Parts: sequence; C-alpha cells; structure tokens
Amino acid sequence: MLTSGREMKLPTDLMLGRPLEETEKRSLPEFVEDLRKRMDRIHRFAREKLKIHSDKMKQRLDTTSTETAFKPGDAVWLYAPKRTKGKSLKLQSNWEGPYTIIKKINDLVYRILSPRSKPKVVHLERLAKYTGRNLPNWFVVEDPPPRTEDSVIRDE
Repeated sequence: MLTSGREMKLPTDLMLGRPLEETEKRSLPEFVEDLRKRMDRIHRFAREKLKIHSDKMKQRLDTTSTETAFKPGDAVWLYAPKRTKGKSLKLQSNWEGPYTIIKKINDLVYRILSPRSKPKVVHLERLAKYTGRNLPNWFVVEDPPPRTEDSVIRDE
C-alpha cells in the first residue's frame, strides 16, 4: 500500500477472485490526483504510527538507562571482551582497567589512558566506574608543576 497506493493481490485473491471494484472511466489527471491524495493519506498514517512506536521505545529506554558522567581524573573500567581459544567465554574477563579519564570530548565520548597503553577514545557505553578499594600507585594524579616564562612555548 505504501509503495503502489493499492492493496497487493495475494495468491488467494487470484485463486478465489476478489469482488470487483467499481471501475469508472476517469481521465488521467483525475486518476493521478486521486492516487496522490490516497498516497498522502497512507504516508501520513504510516508517519503517525512510526512516531507512536518510536516514542514508546524512547520511553522504555529512558526508564532503564542511567545518566552517567565522568570527570577528568576519574578511574573507570573499559568493556573490551576478548575471546581466548580454549577458555570458556563465561569465565573470561570482559573488563580492562583501571583507566583514567583524560578528557570529555562530548557528552558520549571520552579519552582514557592507562600507563600500559596509548590514549583511547571510547563511547560512554563501554565505561563503568572503577569501584576497587585500592587504586594502583601509578593512578595518583599529581598537580602539574607551576608554569614559568621558560616553560611556555611561543609560536613564532
């Protein structure tokens, strides 16, 4: 109906026959105008149904999701499942870390760092707050040394 403006004929319709629609002789412009109106009505109906269903899906997602935001310096776990041959998938750890949040790029993307890896850019969905009791000694965030005139790099 959405593509052709009429109901498709099914095999049972071809076998048993369908009641004949009133066929009146219409000119081509009248037929085109009628088809356009019918297609507009069908598409409006489909858009309304899609809107209703997308609102329901959003509402369902919003009730189950939690708003999580990290600040630079926070400790996090990174979800990075690895498949090791010969080991049960259930017994393998899917989380790496701890990592340090370096920068919040936008609401959903963060740059993280570990001393054993390069900085990574990851989505919020792959991060979880680090809940360990003892942070590794490398994790201590020290204040940067004060800037002096000699440490400033000038563009020339």
